[in-house]
Order: sequence, then C-alpha cells, then structure tokens
Amino acid sequence: MDANNSYKPKQFDLSGLNGISDKTLELHFKLYEGYVKETNNLTERISKFLEDGKVDQDEMPAYSELTRRLGFEYNGMVLHEYYFGNMKRQGTGDPAKESGFARVAAESFGSYETWKADFVGIGKMRGVGWAMCYQNPANGRLSNHWITLHETGNVSGFTPVLVMDVWEHAFLLDYMPAERPKYIEAFFSNIDWEAVEQRLNIDASSRPATA
Repeated sequence: MDANNSYKPKQFDLSGLNGISDKTLELHFKLYEGYVKETNNLTERISKFLEDGKVDQDEMPAYSELTRRLGFEYNGMVLHEYYFGNMKRQGTGDPAKESGFARVAAESFGSYETWKADFVGIGKMRGVGWAMCYQNPANGRLSNHWITLHETGNVSGFTPVLVMDVWEHAFLLDYMPAERPKYIEAFFSNIDWEAVEQRLNIDASSRPATA
C-alpha cells in the first residue's frame, strides 16, 4: 500500500439534469470529495503501520479498525464515480430497443421491462444504500442487487454496469423521503446509456451459461 499514490476527485459536468437539481449535485460532489479525502487519509495512516514490513500484535486493534473503515470510504468513492459517470444531461430515458444493453437485459430477464421492474423495485427498498446492476463475466448475464452502506452486498468478480445512489442525500433537497420513486424516475431520465454500454461486455453475453 503506497500512500504516495493518492486519489484525486474526478470532475463531472452534470449541471442541468432533469429532476435532480444543481444544488443537490453540488452537495453530492462535496460528499464524494470527502470520500476521496478520507480514502487518502486512511491509506496514509495504514501505510505507517507497514513501514517496518509487519503489523505487531499490539497494533492490530487500531490497524483493523482503519482497514475496515477504508473499505467503507473506498467503496463510497468508487460507487459515486460509477453513479455520476452513468448520468448525463438530456438522457433518453430507456435505452434503444436495438441497443446492446436492452438485448442483454432481455436475455437475462426475459425482457428489458422485467429487468427495469426488478432494478426499480430494488431502488424502492427501505433503507439507505445502492441499487446495482452487475454483469457476470462468466456468462454475460445481468443481475440486480441491493448494496447496504457501500461495501455490504457487493458481488465479488461481477462488473458494475449501472449504479444508482438511493441514500437520501441523493434526492432529499428535491423530493420528500416518501417520494423516492420520483427520484428514481428522474434518475432514469438522465441515464447515459452509452456510458453504461461501455461497461458492458457484449461478447460475454453470448457464452453458454456456466453459473
């Protein structure tokens, strides 16, 4: 772990989204920058434990706590980058019917509409977290999952394809807590499906199912 290779916040030009205000984005970007800062801070502190090439037994409690905290902060940083990265101004709502994503969604769920109903349903679940669409690299199939906080529920080895933040800070300035469905509708109207498809391995979806 090299503390010299620090992370820098990425820049996202998302002003003027439909149904998600610039004020919400401003506060959200600051929150994201906080995850980047804390990831760097924790990485530096953990690196100090490793300067002598080992972790002594009396250091283990503090080392363990910092390492677990890094999982939360690091995932918070990365998931926000996926989230901001799969939105754009003047999105098209649903993807084109002939698009690669629509085809893989239909192969995985029977139809794109069924995939969307599942993804939206996960986004409406009570609690704070993330709605995630993953692709299984073994067979190309899509699956949707709920991620509690930032790190609990991630599927090891699967590729994030579409990421939706459903923590209340993502919409509370624009919608009441009970209006999360309106936020989800707004989110879909801003999806950058080209960015989503760049994360998708279209070739993998034609492989025989192995899992």
